[in-house]
Amino acid sequence: MIELAGVSCSYGEGDVLSCVDAVIPRGEAMAVIGPNGCGKSTLLKLLNGLVLPRQGTYRFDGEEISAARLKDPRFAKRCHQRVGFLFQNPDAQLFCPAVQDEIAFGPRQMGLGEEEVARRVEDCLQLLGIGKLRSRVPYHLSEGEKRKVALASVLALNPEVLVLDEPMNGLDPRMKRFLRGILLSLNEAGKTILCSTHDFHYIDGVFRTALVIGEEHRVVRTGPYQEVIGDEAFLRAQNIL
Repeated sequence: MIELAGVSCSYGEGDVLSCVDAVIPRGEAMAVIGPNGCGKSTLLKLLNGLVLPRQGTYRFDGEEISAARLKDPRFAKRCHQRVGFLFQNPDAQLFCPAVQDEIAFGPRQMGLGEEEVARRVEDCLQLLGIGKLRSRVPYHLSEGEKRKVALASVLALNPEVLVLDEPMNGLDPRMKRFLRGILLSLNEAGKTILCSTHDFHYIDGVFRTALVIGEEHRVVRTGPYQEVIGDEAFLRAQNIL
């Protein structure tokens, strides 16, 4: 479903991703692991079309995602609908005056009718247990509540792929367990899940595979999640533990 071939990305001088190759099949649950600054967030933004390769190719469902293609508004809208992105900081994602408007924003941008928009909003409120927040102002919420609202706004688009950047950051143990359950349910329903994380305990059992990016901004290992996480010597050598 997702194919990266020789992908490099840079912000000015120096690559933040270098010659990355990866194949991620439909329905996969993959953890993206690496030390701070290795390029995990850039890789996730690339998958959502927020950044583009300096060299190499990114194909989604057999179709190349490029600057030229994303200039087509219909193609870009469809791309962002199929790949949902949860930012590391929910404040970067929330901007509407009320929670229900936040969740409705994406479906409205997709041109859906108000009846369908209302149905999606209600489904997401119930799925994430935030019905009582529907009229609240997002920036007045707790960190965990903001994270739920941001996730609801992504899920309202019914994406095929869900990309999450350090979703456990700043959450208490109860919220981490809740989010773990949501990720398991979404993957069991057929969603492809890609998630960068350092929080190995709370995501145990969610992921089948792991992709490890090293300090040189290259993929240094891919394989079964439990096998990679169980190799403490390797993780310490990569400055991950």
